[in-house]
Amino acid sequence: MIVLKFGGTSVGSSNNIKKVAKIISSNNTPKIVVLSAMSGTTNSLVEISNFYKKANLADAKLEIEILYRKYQKEIQNLFDNEEYLDKAKVLLSYIFNNLHSLLYKNEVINTEKVILAQGELLSTQIIQLYLEQENISSKLISALSFMKIDVMREPDKELISSNLQGIISKNKGIEIFVTQGFICRNTLGDIDNLDRGGSDYTASLIGAAVNASQIQIYTDIDGMHNNDPRYVDQTFSIEEISFDEAAELAYFGAKILHPQSLLPAKENNIPVLVKNTFDPQALGTLICNKPKSDYHIRAIAAKDDITAIKIKSYRMLLAYGFLKKIFEIFDKNKTSIDMITTSEVAVSLTIDNVQNIDQITDELSSFGSVEVDSELSIICIAGDIAQNNKGITATIFNSLKDIPIRMISYGGSNYNLSFLVKTSQKTEVLNLLNKGLFSKVLKTKNKVLV
Repeated sequence: MIVLKFGGTSVGSSNNIKKVAKIISSNNTPKIVVLSAMSGTTNSLVEISNFYKKANLADAKLEIEILYRKYQKEIQNLFDNEEYLDKAKVLLSYIFNNLHSLLYKNEVINTEKVILAQGELLSTQIIQLYLEQENISSKLISALSFMKIDVMREPDKELISSNLQGIISKNKGIEIFVTQGFICRNTLGDIDNLDRGGSDYTASLIGAAVNASQIQIYTDIDGMHNNDPRYVDQTFSIEEISFDEAAELAYFGAKILHPQSLLPAKENNIPVLVKNTFDPQALGTLICNKPKSDYHIRAIAAKDDITAIKIKSYRMLLAYGFLKKIFEIFDKNKTSIDMITTSEVAVSLTIDNVQNIDQITDELSSFGSVEVDSELSIICIAGDIAQNNKGITATIFNSLKDIPIRMISYGGSNYNLSFLVKTSQKTEVLNLLNKGLFSKVLKTKNKVLV
């Protein structure tokens, strides 16, 4: 069995849904299909939820009406059979009437989660109806019947596996199961979710639960690229990459995958294939524990909106527990640290959340002088760097000989070398590294360097 996950863009219109249906039915391999909400839907539902929290029911109703009209248009284009079009209309009426009724609930916390869940419930039921119209045999199963989180908001993997295996065993002969990403139930049995990026996580958890042979993540590009194609013209799709390298890239800016989503697949040694919904014949990128490649730098990513904080104090020289006290300040203010470097008299670190920056700098000032720099970007170079470092670091920094570098972090991970630059120079840095690190690969792919 394989697991296929389609993101919001993949199911974002009637035309795209038709493409997804062809992929789902393209072979006879048993599969579980995980679907996100249609693109834009979750954002609209967040807006509705925010209006609800503010008791702004008029704007909430208006946003619901706008979303309803969008779906009316899409189902009109999707269904050419009157019977199934009528079923889709009934479905929309039910879901959107339910959304309206939720505005008058008093249980604010759970109501918000229920509102957000409607996107996935809509997409899966619409696509299931379309599969039925096209005579593609499939069964819709609710993620709410098997996907659970515990009191720590972590997935209950044993319960998920037991529930899902039970559902599959009761439906022998079914080769295509359709279910929702993102949504789940909590320990109270209430509707909850796995947070943003949760559909990838759902697919990975399901893959682990059924011991899938492969998990396929469908998106709108040809797999993971060696660099950011928004800023670099000459990029290429990576054929294979390790879980560790992909996780580093995801954390440091490669938005194609959620940083958490790969963990269940990695732990169960299930390869993840990232594919393009709009070009399913393209090879995509295979993420696995032992990728095949003779080239040890895989890719480059950039993370923006970074703030650097430098604490300088001669009192810290050989001071026992100094770093612990600094970390406690960030912990108390619920602010995570991305990079850190130290010297005998100073500590520099970076954060991507400045919500509590004033409180943090206030408390840090008791240790010494504090300097804050903003509008910075972390550049992450991912690959098997520690094991194959001969000449790599020289190539990296020779490529950037005219670029001032604010911080360097190397050694914390075997698969990542990161450094900090001004965001205004990010595009230049990405292009210089692309030329310096991937020139041979680009030449073999018959691409001309600028």
